[in-house]
Amino acid sequence: MPVTEWIQRTHASRRRGRPRRAALGIALAVVAAATISCATEEERVHSIGYAIDNTVTSYNANTVDGAASGARQAFTRVLPGFGYIAPSGYAVSDTDIGTATAVPGDPFTVQYRLSPDSVYSDGVPMSCDDLVLTWAAASGRFTTPDESGGQVNVFDSSRRGGYADIDRVDCQPGSKDATVVFKGGRGDADWNTLFGATELMPAHIAARQAGVADLVGAINGNNLDEVRRIAEFWNTGWSLTPGEFDPALFPSAGPYRIESYTAEEGLVLVANERWWGNAPGTDRIVVWPRGTEMTAAAESGQIQVVDVGAGSMSEAHRVVGAVESSTVISRNLEQIVFATRGVFENPAARRAFALCVPRTQLFDELGASGAGSGFATGPVSSRLLATDSPLYPQTAGPAERYLQPDLEAARGERTASGQDRMEVRIGYLTPDDRRARTVELIAASCRDAGIDVVDAGSESFVPSQLGTDVDAVLGGTAAAAGSGGTADMDIARGALHSGTGSNIGGFANGRVDEILDGLLVAGDQQGVSGLVGDGERILWDEMPTLPLFVQPRSIGFASGLAAGVPNPTTAGSGWNMDRWILTG
Repeated sequence: MPVTEWIQRTHASRRRGRPRRAALGIALAVVAAATISCATEEERVHSIGYAIDNTVTSYNANTVDGAASGARQAFTRVLPGFGYIAPSGYAVSDTDIGTATAVPGDPFTVQYRLSPDSVYSDGVPMSCDDLVLTWAAASGRFTTPDESGGQVNVFDSSRRGGYADIDRVDCQPGSKDATVVFKGGRGDADWNTLFGATELMPAHIAARQAGVADLVGAINGNNLDEVRRIAEFWNTGWSLTPGEFDPALFPSAGPYRIESYTAEEGLVLVANERWWGNAPGTDRIVVWPRGTEMTAAAESGQIQVVDVGAGSMSEAHRVVGAVESSTVISRNLEQIVFATRGVFENPAARRAFALCVPRTQLFDELGASGAGSGFATGPVSSRLLATDSPLYPQTAGPAERYLQPDLEAARGERTASGQDRMEVRIGYLTPDDRRARTVELIAASCRDAGIDVVDAGSESFVPSQLGTDVDAVLGGTAAAAGSGGTADMDIARGALHSGTGSNIGGFANGRVDEILDGLLVAGDQQGVSGLVGDGERILWDEMPTLPLFVQPRSIGFASGLAAGVPNPTTAGSGWNMDRWILTG
């Protein structure tokens, strides 16, 4: 059987809905080994360019804006964790970093053990301190009052999910071992997605910059003053701006580390000399995100891998044309996220807008048919289930009202919201031809419903502008501008929970929170079906987001590049960049 066919079959095979992890690792190892054995050092190209359709503004892919950026696509092999998102969309263990062993019982417990050789590129060993920091940031355990009198996480974390179900992380500072103890009755079904690639940030850097001698002690001892200082750095201290790079703040725990970052030369990753696993197949990977001279790089032959939204970058057509690309159906859900204040404070206003959006026309012109693939063959009807889930067809009912524009109903809902006319500013990261066309079609359809749509896209757009500079965000799963989504839908579901930073619209519904918490521990299809059914009925009525279609991606690899495997998920196609080898 050809190796490429073996990989495809491995991705498709699942046990309890997940890929066979060992088989996937063996398949990729065979690809790399076969290529290395056939290529001499003279034949190999020692630098590979990788173009993505997002900005890279932070090393920390876990903040709200960092998660929506291209940080996950750029740093999966710079900041690895106990698992990564494979092309199937499911989490796969990364034993180079360590092992995670579940201990059945109540409370549910997981024993994490970092590799004894694991060390950051600055010479500081990885330790359980890194897990404690990740948990503290995402759990929502440390809060501060907000403007409305409520409480918000002091960490600007995009995630929550299973981290909020962890009762404690037992860790001796500096140790390679951590025992993660969940709350009673909260044995998360998808616990293996925790502490994954790009989620383990170097705790020693955060502690040093915050002036905290004992990070673990501060967090486990609830020292709010010290935790706030740690959070201040965690939130903004790992920002990345082309031309401004201090290597001391950005140590790597993966096969690559950052060497430099400029608009002219891109984000340069080089082999990490302290990496303890298999050496990367190529010495240098240059990531070309938005905000760099990507088009010039493509014209000069410096780009060999492309992963962008289909139809999004025709203004830089040479980028997509630099390699032979194909359209791939992704795990990314193209959607509109509404602010729940201003023009969209009343749910009737959100329903009015949804009723004038030409969802079927948008799918026909800008989406991709999933016929024969198991994916949706029309506008998406669920926010909580992947379109290839066997339960997905059951979610169609509440969405049927919004398949085609109903301007009379839209006008009725607009009037019910108390507005004679509405102006809606839609924000997104530009340039993006597909999203510009989306806004154009929506504006034309909604005008006669008394809703004026303004294209508020910009090159500096970030999702946190929602509710101030814009009234709605056009983006992917959890408002990601580029790659996004997983098969487990954990990121998509989390973005609807009132306690999660990625819920940028500020939607809050107690019953929806209960449903999302229930889905984290639901272990049977009947339980999932009941929760999803209840959830979708509420969500199509409250309308915090409007699903459009499964996003198509244009992904391509240069001829002669080995181990290039499309990964149309939040990880992006650089998920295994350390295995890439280009000959020529």
